[in-house]
Amino acid sequence: MVNMKRKGKEDEVPSDRVPHLPWMRYPVDIDSFSGCPVTSLPRLDPRLAQALQRMGIESFFPVQVATWLETVGPGAFQRDICINSPTGSGKTLAYALPIVQMLSTRKVRCLRALVVLPTRDLALQVKDVFDAIAPVVGLTVASAVGQSSIADEISDLIRKSKQGLYPTLDDEFVEMEPQTKVDILVATPGRLMDHINMTKGFSLEHLQYLVVDETDRMLREAYQSWLPTVIQFTRPTSQDHLRHDTAGQTLIHPFTTIRRSGVERGFKGKCFPRLAKIVCSATLTQDPSKLSQLELHHPLLLNSGKKRYRIPTKLESYKLVCTSNLKPLCLIVLLQELRGEKCLVFTSSVESSHRLSTLFGFFEDLPFKFSEFSRLQRESTRRKTLAAFKEGEIDVLIGTDIMARGIHIDGLRYVINYDMPPYVKTYIHRAGRTARAGESGSCFTFLRKHEVKTFDKMLKKADDSSCSLRTLPEESIESLRPTFSSALKKLEESLEPESSKKSKSGDKAPGGASKRKRTSEK
Repeated sequence: MVNMKRKGKEDEVPSDRVPHLPWMRYPVDIDSFSGCPVTSLPRLDPRLAQALQRMGIESFFPVQVATWLETVGPGAFQRDICINSPTGSGKTLAYALPIVQMLSTRKVRCLRALVVLPTRDLALQVKDVFDAIAPVVGLTVASAVGQSSIADEISDLIRKSKQGLYPTLDDEFVEMEPQTKVDILVATPGRLMDHINMTKGFSLEHLQYLVVDETDRMLREAYQSWLPTVIQFTRPTSQDHLRHDTAGQTLIHPFTTIRRSGVERGFKGKCFPRLAKIVCSATLTQDPSKLSQLELHHPLLLNSGKKRYRIPTKLESYKLVCTSNLKPLCLIVLLQELRGEKCLVFTSSVESSHRLSTLFGFFEDLPFKFSEFSRLQRESTRRKTLAAFKEGEIDVLIGTDIMARGIHIDGLRYVINYDMPPYVKTYIHRAGRTARAGESGSCFTFLRKHEVKTFDKMLKKADDSSCSLRTLPEESIESLRPTFSSALKKLEESLEPESSKKSKSGDKAPGGASKRKRTSEK
């Protein structure tokens, strides 16, 4: 049986801070729902149940049950859904399954669901989930993430016109029928804007569902104003969008979406069908000015527990106190104790990651294989490195918070914060790479003495005061000191030419870094 019990309002108010927005003060508590076997979920299409079982999924997590009951059935998407749930709790399937179920009865193929994520890796990971369940009910899924050329993406998204070309009325206005040939599109903001601005036939006219994953990051970074653009083009057509030619005929701007106006049951003045939105994050913002960008419709918040921030229940947290000069040495000793298990190491900067991985290269016979993972590397290099890590060819991946958002790696048991995370949100997303989907995991954080008090205070915001102190064998540290001293000297010698080369290239091409950053957003 599915447990639909909800706690009383007096029990649901978060104990740390009362949100400004009324709808966030009394959320639906995800923890009040129990897990549910796939075969017991009400109204689930049998074809989807079989697909899930082929994926090895026998039961649903509470967040998936809670989202399903609010989106499928009598109250289907009458309100926009906001999900604030820990990393690895199953949010992707929580929104993918209801959308696929609701679209399974569609008659005409066109773009009806759009899922937007901040990075390519995340988007491709989400597309894999849709690919596993959508085809069994006759739906097609595509991605627009910049992994392939825009021409290849257009061929996947747009069906060819029978006429070959649409008649052009003038340089600015063109009349055309929507030609999208996919039901669900998973996209990054940059490439989505490319298609909105340049791809003929790309239309949001029939869009019914918009998912904004990693919402706090998506609202914090502008990403070419993709959100107001999408919302604008999915509003009902007004007279302001219409133009007339010399013969008096009405013309429509090519980027204008035509949506049928009407009165939605219970909410006067709203267009129908309404664009339903799902927003989700492990650290959902409470800032009214940011959330207002989404133009949410009678939003309903699904929240895990009383606290705003939540750490996975099966995560064990440890802190290690050491001096800055011995931190690399202590990290090696810790990695030796973890005995070659998969491990992510987070640093505070790209330079720190590069320095640390270079230093490791000067140690001989380390009992683990390691690699650097940096935004300064070519994307093809990053993809190969990540694939090797997932396959077990690499034991330790050293990088920055580029690895901290949403990426799922099977069998990852350990996360190490080489540098203390500056915010509780950062800690949650880093630590959330392990202890996912009900599995256990551990997170280790290196601290200097003056950082301990700040770190403990930070973790209390996440309702996690059980961070144990971990010590390392002194003899293991001492035995590596001679090798460590030699490696440090080699490191300084190797980094001198690099710093000189960077300074020269910086003088010649000051705009290179900004160009690289802009490209990585697509």
